[in-house]
Amino acid sequence: MEWRTRRSMSETVETIEATESERSKVEGWRLHVLMEAGYPLPLAEKVAASEADLHRAVELLTAGCTPETAAEILL
Repeated sequence: MEWRTRRSMSETVETIEATESERSKVEGWRLHVLMEAGYPLPLAEKVAASEADLHRAVELLTAGCTPETAAEILL
């Protein structure tokens, strides 16, 4: 016997909104970490919104890369 769960449109929208809200929180946290590490705002926003490894992004600056070079490597 096959069971199916039916979701209303409002439940689906709520799920999407919750996912986007969570994604926004993570991106905001990533932005904060990147700026604390020394990335200027425009580059920090690009890296934060990407799938780039956050730890690697910070390590590159610690190793002596400029934020611009690090962003080129990461993106």
